[in-house]
Amino acid sequence: MEMNPHPLVTDDAFREIFHSMSEGIVMVDEGGQIVLANPIAETIFGYSSNELTGLTMEVLVPQNHRGHHAQLRKGFNKHPEPRRMGFGRDLTALKKDGTEFPVEISLSYTRVKGKVLVMAFISDISERKKSEEALKRSEEQLIIYAAELERKVQSRTEALHKTIRELEKEVIERKRAEEETRKALEKEREFNDLKTKFVSIASHEFRTPLSTILSSIALVEQYKQRNDLDKIDKHTARVRSSVEHLTAILNDFLSLGRLEEGKVEVINEMIPMESFFHDLIEEVKPSLKKDQHVLLHLKTEVTAFTDARILRNILFNLISNASKYSEEGKNIEIHVSADSKSLSIAIEDHGIGIPEEDHKHLFERFFRAGNVSNIQGTGLGLNIVRRYIELLKGDITFESEYKKGSTFTVLIPLNA
Repeated sequence: MEMNPHPLVTDDAFREIFHSMSEGIVMVDEGGQIVLANPIAETIFGYSSNELTGLTMEVLVPQNHRGHHAQLRKGFNKHPEPRRMGFGRDLTALKKDGTEFPVEISLSYTRVKGKVLVMAFISDISERKKSEEALKRSEEQLIIYAAELERKVQSRTEALHKTIRELEKEVIERKRAEEETRKALEKEREFNDLKTKFVSIASHEFRTPLSTILSSIALVEQYKQRNDLDKIDKHTARVRSSVEHLTAILNDFLSLGRLEEGKVEVINEMIPMESFFHDLIEEVKPSLKKDQHVLLHLKTEVTAFTDARILRNILFNLISNASKYSEEGKNIEIHVSADSKSLSIAIEDHGIGIPEEDHKHLFERFFRAGNVSNIQGTGLGLNIVRRYIELLKGDITFESEYKKGSTFTVLIPLNA
């Protein structure tokens, strides 16, 4: 295809480069007149061969931007340097038929016979914009799905509590046992539907307690026919224990979600530590193993200005871990001290300890140490603890020796 270039463009090799480029290129003289456009540029803007030559650059600019564009062009001619146009905002250009479309434009320049020629490198990004819009719509749908999933989790949790109440009534009201069992099985099936949604994260943690519930319900039905109340009580307790474990798992997921969404509000108040710890120890007693005790070493009476609910969640989790990863009869010790700035709370156990190679991963989500595979857990507890401590502007450290025990130390500002 023969071209009629502007007289300033005399290099045949230079024109050949224009033909072979996969990017639209338009060359403009100091007066804003197009002196050369390669075939890709003509195609992008909907012009026929050589039709752009001689037109002003403003014909390619939407009407509402032409005046400003002329000023920008003059400023570039005074101080030309390679740069990208419209950085940080969206640019549009105008086709011959009046259609606006999104573009990316980079500018460069050259001098020919003492005159500045501006080179605009132009890409039509219409398809990319369509993809970005589609991705944005997909993300919005994902957010809607996540909110619906959280609602369903809450609904199923309430359903599980209802099942437990119905099973307890069955022991007392034997005449209604068949109906209550039917309802319990329906709720169990509902929970199994929910379990599949979490299978990629916590399937093995759900599987064991759910199996226990199912087998115990079947045995309760058999023992009911024999009127064996002792065994019914035993399996009802197994069901209750399993559901409490499932509830703890769901609470971990929901707590993590609320923390990541910034929905946990810190409400500070003055808290006398001595009475706080005595209440906490009484609360944690039912979850301890046989012959385990929590020993409090309070070196000085101190009052902290912090959030009692969040601090309770932190310490309850750490004490529960100390119990879970220690044998029966192994005591848990709490060492409390303070200086002028911070409160130090150390939870010490004499349990299985943490392998050294696992130390660096201990506070990561879903991480579990290599020596606890046979002990129930989601791997979320310590991650949640760390996030709660960050809300209180505190810190947590730990020391652990494999097979000898661990000590987790929480530092909380006295005046947060």
